[in-house]
This record gives sequence, structure tokens and C-alpha cells, in this order.
Amino acid sequence: MLPLAERMRPKTLDEYIGQKHLVGEGAILRQMIESGNIASFILWGPPGVGKTTLARIIAHQLQRPFYTLSAVTSGVKEVRDVIDKAKRNASMNSGLFAPADSRSPILFIDEIHRFSKSQQDSLLGAVEEGTITLIGATTENPSFEVITPLLSRCQVYVLKPLDKEDLLELLQRALTQDEYIRSLGLEIKDTEAILRYSGGDARKLLNIIELVSNSGVKVIDNETVTKQLQQNPVAYDKDGEMHYDIISAFIKSIRGSDPQAAIYWLARMIEGGEDPKFIARRLVISASEDIGLANPNAMLLANTCFEVVNKIGWPEGRIPLAETTIYLATCRKDNSAYLAIDEALAKVRETGNLPVPLHLRNAPTSLMKELGYADGYKYPHDFPGHWVEQQYLPDDLVGTVFWKKE
Repeated sequence: MLPLAERMRPKTLDEYIGQKHLVGEGAILRQMIESGNIASFILWGPPGVGKTTLARIIAHQLQRPFYTLSAVTSGVKEVRDVIDKAKRNASMNSGLFAPADSRSPILFIDEIHRFSKSQQDSLLGAVEEGTITLIGATTENPSFEVITPLLSRCQVYVLKPLDKEDLLELLQRALTQDEYIRSLGLEIKDTEAILRYSGGDARKLLNIIELVSNSGVKVIDNETVTKQLQQNPVAYDKDGEMHYDIISAFIKSIRGSDPQAAIYWLARMIEGGEDPKFIARRLVISASEDIGLANPNAMLLANTCFEVVNKIGWPEGRIPLAETTIYLATCRKDNSAYLAIDEALAKVRETGNLPVPLHLRNAPTSLMKELGYADGYKYPHDFPGHWVEQQYLPDDLVGTVFWKKE
């Protein structure tokens, strides 16, 4: 019998749970699907939020040939084989009245962030020419892992962890729609533990239900769920249940200036086979978010660490990672830049496109000069100390403070 997560995989958009910002009524992906015109894109989000399922639904609804490759097991040869097959299919079924299933097949690449530069390069021509429609799935930030030429040809859509209502809906469907689970007559007494251990991951939730139900219990409560998962710590999470918890503990230990805890969590990730670039990227983020202006050298060291780790990998990469971890954990902390940009972004969204004061505008033409552009601007270097008081913010924001010096 197929696993519950596979048995419950939705086949239509109406069955799909979550991601309303992408597939809800009037949302961008739903509009594209309903129009029948879909461009290449990349789905970025954590595990178990419906990336693969969404790609399959799109291919089925548009009646397109659907090829799937995993970046873990596929190379350039497999990519070229799919592209060649798509080209042969297109040449045999060309013309205005070609059947729907002969048009631009969909190539779904799971974990596209694991593709090397040469593997990604091999996709460029086919995506550019429309030979294939690429749908990539990644748990990592595409701007770090996907080459710029490919990224420029694809829209990136961010998928979010499922919220409580989504998970409860999925739980109810499993209890009422899956024949085997329904036959067990399970009673759900508590849901807090199920939701907590699921962590916004649909696959985790279904695996937990399957694990607990196979233990023979009829009443599922918080105690039962916790007990079963402690006895079977990896049975419900093939990707490593602690992945996001440990990186969270790692960053918070650095933020809290505890080098002992930070180096411990680093060791846990190394021993668990974590991608060294994943760790190095988080160090760069921590250096900018948590150390910031208290020590600008932290950003330089973290960025250098990322470059070094990217070159040398394991096992030597553990050394610069440890050095940078301890350095960041022992640095003074300052998040004023982080807070300042978020406050400024919030103000921009609130106030819209406020006009630039006339004296700050360039005046390359005589008309602009006549309109008052650049009139009254004071050049700071003409004044003592290379500073002069004048207005730089829009009129409506004069006096607003975004950056608060610590």
C-alpha cells in the first residue's frame, strides 16, 4: 500500500491545500493555469508545502507531457535526453492544430539548487526557446543557488509553511477520505502535538498520522503522539526533522553571544551532513542582522568564510565555519541597521511614492532648471567640515527617524 502522504496527494487545484496567495481565486498562478499560458518558474519553500504536487497539478490541468528529474540523481545527460525528446515530439506534432499534449512539455526539477553550473547551463537554450517549460523546486534561496541567466528566465514564487487551519483541514481529509484511515475509526482528542511536530509540513503531518495509527491506538492525543515520535524519531521525516530547529538554535546562540552553544549546534549540523554552504549563508545573514554596525568586519569575515567553504567543502570547511561562528558569537551586537531598513520599508508601503524634493533632483536640461530642479541645493563639500544642514527626506517625512543609533 502506498504511504498515506502519497495516497492523499491532491490531483486538482480545488483539492490543493495552502498557498492561497499563489493559487487562490484571482492569484497569479491560478490565472496563468486557467489561461493555459504558463511560463517557466521556480517554487521556493520549505519541505512538505506542495511544490511537487503543484507542478503535477499544473501539468495535468494543462494536459502537458510531464518530465521529472531529481537534481540529486540526474546530470547533464539526463537533462539533454529530456530536451531532445521534447524537440523530437515538437517536430512530429508541429502546426497550429497540434494536440495539446504535444506542446511545450513541462520539465520539473526537484532540488534544483543542487544542480551544478554546467547542469543549469544545459537548460538555458531550451527554456529560452520554449522547447520546455521549466518548473524548479528548491528549499534554498534561488538567488544563491541558481545561476543568473537561468534565474532571469524564470519567475520565482515563494511557498509558505502551512498554517494551523491548513493543517487541520488536511488532518480532517485524511480521517474522512482515506479508506484505510477511515476504517480504523480513529478519534482525535488533541491536535496540539500533531501541529507542533508537523511544523507547517503537510508530509510530516500525514506521516505522523500514519505512524501513530499503525501503532494500534484508537485515540490520538498529545501524549500518544509525543510517545510514538520519541520511539521512532526519524520515521516521520526523511529529510531530517531537526534541520530547521537546529539552524534556529545555532543562529540564536550566536545572537545571544554564547560561543559554547553555537559551536555545539555547528557540530550537530556538520555531523548530520548539512550542506556547508547552507551554514555559511546563515553566518552571512547573522553578521548583517545581529552584529551589523557594532563590527562591520563581521560581514567581511562571514562573506570570506562563505567563499572559502564554497571552494573547499568538507571536511576542511569545518575550520573556517568554526572560526567564523566563534567570532560572530563573541562580537558586540547591533541590529539598528536591520530595524532601520524594516521601518523604512514599512513607511514606503504606507506612504507610497512621495516626490523627491526639487533641490535634490538633477537638472540636465534647461526645462528642468526652469522648473526649479536642483535649485537651492547646497554642496556639502563647499562648507566647513563637509557638512551643511538641509532637507533630504520628502516633505511629508521631515523629522522621521528610521535609524536609531545605539
